[in-house]
Amino acid sequence: MNNDDDPVLSPGQDNKQILGLDFHNPVFPLSALAILLFIIYALVYPDAANAQLGLAKNWSIEHFDWLFMVAGNVFVVFCLILICLPLGRIRLGGKDAKPEYSRTSWFAMLFAAGMGIGLMFWSVAEPVAYYTDWYGTPLNAPAGTPEGASAAMGATMFHWGLHPWAIYAVVALSLAFFAYNKGLPLTLRSAFYPILGERTRGWAGHVIDILAVLATIFGLATSLGFGATQAAGGLAYLFDVPNTIGTQLAIIVVVTVIALISVWRGIDGGVKLFSNINMVIAAALLLFVVVAGPTLMILTGIGTTAVDYASYLLPLSNWIGREDDTWYHGWTIFYWAWWISWSPFVGMFIARVSKGRTVREFLIAVLLVPTLVTLVWMSTFGGTALSQATNGVGELANGISDVSLAMFHMLEQLPLTSITSTLAIVLVLVFFITSSDSGSLVIDNITAGGKTDAPRSQRVFWATLEGVIAGVLLYGGGSTALTALQAGAVATGLPFTIVLLLMCFSLYKGLHKEWKQINTVPNAVV
Repeated sequence: MNNDDDPVLSPGQDNKQILGLDFHNPVFPLSALAILLFIIYALVYPDAANAQLGLAKNWSIEHFDWLFMVAGNVFVVFCLILICLPLGRIRLGGKDAKPEYSRTSWFAMLFAAGMGIGLMFWSVAEPVAYYTDWYGTPLNAPAGTPEGASAAMGATMFHWGLHPWAIYAVVALSLAFFAYNKGLPLTLRSAFYPILGERTRGWAGHVIDILAVLATIFGLATSLGFGATQAAGGLAYLFDVPNTIGTQLAIIVVVTVIALISVWRGIDGGVKLFSNINMVIAAALLLFVVVAGPTLMILTGIGTTAVDYASYLLPLSNWIGREDDTWYHGWTIFYWAWWISWSPFVGMFIARVSKGRTVREFLIAVLLVPTLVTLVWMSTFGGTALSQATNGVGELANGISDVSLAMFHMLEQLPLTSITSTLAIVLVLVFFITSSDSGSLVIDNITAGGKTDAPRSQRVFWATLEGVIAGVLLYGGGSTALTALQAGAVATGLPFTIVLLLMCFSLYKGLHKEWKQINTVPNAVV
């Protein structure tokens, strides 16, 4: 095995240049072929695909719930330890590296790519669902009671707080460190160089990268397809626009076209711009709800939600002797598998925009800051929704009838409903655009052998393919085909859980060696 300072991997090392493309062989062709075969299968046999992939998803959730929970806890503890250790002083890219983006733009991009779109739908729907026993309650807390309300807010924060961001942080930090400090390609295989050595260039590395491509594009296409149906539902509810397959496909086309423009312009001219727009609109909507909603309850609720989160953090992190199987498997384990399946995409994108940050700064920004922002967001939207549900106000008093309409039901009870609801739809669509364009850049990174300057036509290919997959499956197989795709993406969470645990070991080994090398050089500055 070669020394870490003389790696066998370099960006674009095994690439082929054909018809103006610059792609990794065999990751690009095999990924494209696997995607094509899956689309054909899901279209020809949508029910069989849904049943088989659903069984795979349910089997992994039922039999390996303990592994998902143990891994999630390990990732949180691992990240917190790195923040405290001297290793946190290591700078991504070396001691002279400078950040490429301001903290504001950096945070906007990582948040928009991470889970911004999910917060739009679930910040209202999830607490009300738990409170009303829509699909089980956390730890079997009694529904419709003050205890049930506290459990609802604590459990919602549990699903959107430290654990998912720790999953993203492990992947992102691993990729950033091995790419910027060791000169390895910005692909998932590079994170395993200390373990696999020269084998990272062979089929072990190919399989890791291909799985990352499939998990990313299937997850993005699923979100785009379901998101189109949800956005169409919102348009129908607010403006009587017919919620037909034509409307849903039109939404996919609009989002895909704008995403194409964004990926063509690159990170600076596209992704960063739309991410900043996202944050401005989200901040405006948040401020409006705070002012127009139950202001005092929201402001005091931030502290209350924090206490609920702290109170339920350890009980919900436990996997032994759980009696709330319906809720536990249907919500927590599903979420953990989903976050892990998305981690190659979100982690690689965060890594790509994080050069020049120290390990400590990186982890604080990726782990703690989003958790605090999520706390404020959930307290505002979820708290307002729970207030309406508990006081018998509006549609939410009857529980959740349609997740895609929960946000609009909540806004309907506040002033300027048509304006704020329109703003919410715009925000949803812009979040979809940032997810699509950042995902396309990530997939292009992997299939271009870690090169960040591959031809624009390759970015366009992947962005187009995302829209085509979502549109074709939605048109040809409806929600059944999309559900099959989602089940396939979630099922990849099981093997990736093991991959991420190994990644923690590999990352610590690399950071420890880097720290020893730094401290053997006189007067070195990290």
